[in-house]
Amino acid sequence: MRMVPFMHIHRRLACLHHAAGAVRWLSSCRQAPLLTVAPARAIIDEQISIKGHFLPSYLPVTVCAQMHSEEGDLWEAFAHYQTKADGTVNLARDHSLGGSYLGCEPMGLFWGLQPAHGSREGLRLRKRNVEMPYVVHISLLEGHVSTSEGQSSELAAVTAERWYMAPGIRRIEIRQNGVVGTLFLPPGPGPFPAMLDLWGMTGGLIEYRSALFASRGFASFSIAYLGHKDLPGSAKTLNVGLSYFKAAFNVLKDHPQICADSIGIIGLSFGCYLAMQTATQPDVKPACLICVNGPMGTNIYMGETRVTVDEKPKYWNLDGRGYVTFKDLSLPKNFAPQNKAKMENLDCPLLFILGEDDQSSASVENADEIEEILKAAGKSQLFTRLSYPAAGHLIEPPYSPNSRIALWRVQPQKLFILWGGHLAPHAAAQEDSWKKIQDFMNTHLRR
Repeated sequence: MRMVPFMHIHRRLACLHHAAGAVRWLSSCRQAPLLTVAPARAIIDEQISIKGHFLPSYLPVTVCAQMHSEEGDLWEAFAHYQTKADGTVNLARDHSLGGSYLGCEPMGLFWGLQPAHGSREGLRLRKRNVEMPYVVHISLLEGHVSTSEGQSSELAAVTAERWYMAPGIRRIEIRQNGVVGTLFLPPGPGPFPAMLDLWGMTGGLIEYRSALFASRGFASFSIAYLGHKDLPGSAKTLNVGLSYFKAAFNVLKDHPQICADSIGIIGLSFGCYLAMQTATQPDVKPACLICVNGPMGTNIYMGETRVTVDEKPKYWNLDGRGYVTFKDLSLPKNFAPQNKAKMENLDCPLLFILGEDDQSSASVENADEIEEILKAAGKSQLFTRLSYPAAGHLIEPPYSPNSRIALWRVQPQKLFILWGGHLAPHAAAQEDSWKKIQDFMNTHLRR
C-alpha cells in the first residue's frame, strides 16, 4: 500500500470545500434586475416595448421617465405597477395602478410627460431641432413612489431615443420666390407625394410634423409666415397674404422630386383657415385637405393687409387668471363674409379633425358650417369628420404630451392660452387621428 502524505490530503479537502462553497453561492444568487426598451432608438410615432425582468414576485415598483426639453426644462412621468409571479413587469400587458396614468397604456410614460414640480409656468413641449432626438431616461424604482418625493432605490435604468427624422431623410432649407420654409424628402429619387404643412399664429418655422411625414414616405414642406427672421417686417406683424401661400404650393408643385398632381395641404389652428383659403383658389389644385381644430375664416387676416398680432381683437375672452381663448373670435357668425374661405369652391376631399374640448377655437361650429356649405353645393361626399371627446386644441403626432394651458406671450403683459384637452383621451385622439391621417393621405396622394 502506498502512503499518501497528510498535508497533501488536507490541501485536496480544502479545495473541495472551496468549490462546494462556490456552488452554494451561485445557486443562491439572484440575477440583477434588468429594464429593457425595444427598440431603444425609434421614430416618435412608433410604439416601443418597456419591460422589467429578474424582479421578486408581486413586488410594488414604479416606472419613471424623465427628459429635458431643448430649453433645459425637466419633463417627467411615472406609473405604479406590481410584478407578476415570474418577476416581470410589461407595460404592454400590465395595468398602472397609479401615477401619471391608469390602466394598460404601453406609451403612457411618453404622452404622460409633464413639467417637473417647480418648473416654469405654462410650458409646452415642441421640438425645435428635428435632427437630434429626445433622450428619455427610464428607470425602475422599488415601491410605489412619485417623482416629487425624490428618488427611491433605483433597481435598473435604460435610455430611449425618440426621433422625428428616420435615417436617410433629407432636410432642405428653402428661400425661394419669397417663401421661407423647410422641405423634407424621403430617401430615394422620387418623385414623392407631398404635403404643404401650415401651423398656427404662434409663429416661427415648425418642422417636426413635416419631418415625421417624410419618415413615413411623404415629402413635406413646412413654411413660416409670421415671426421668422427671414420674413419681411416686424416679427409681430403678419406681412404676407394669400399670394405667399399660393407661391409655397407652387414651390412644391415645381420641384423635380415631387408628384405635381399628388400634393395635399394640412393646417392646424389658424393654419386651417390658411389651408382652406389656399385650397379653394381656382389656380390651386390640391389632391386633399386636412384641417385640425381651426376656423374657416378670420378677423385678423385680410388679404395683403399688415396686421399686428399683439393687438386685442374684439372677441377675445380673457379671464382673471390671464388665460386667453379665441372661441368667440373664431365662431363663423363673427367672420365678415369676405374673410371666410369659399368652401363651396372646394374640389378635393377634406378631413376635418376636432377635439370636443378645444378651448382655443370654435372647431365644432366651424366643422358644422363647412359641412352645411358642402352639402348645399352638392359636395357632401368630400367631407369627413373625426371628432374626439375630451381632446383639446393641439392634436399633434402620437405620444406627444398635451399642454392644457401654455404661455402665449410675455409682452406687454404675461398671457396664457387655454388649449384644452385631458391627458388620456387627448393621447388616444392623437394616436387614432395620426393613423387616419396617413390612411387619408395614402388614399388620395398615392396614385
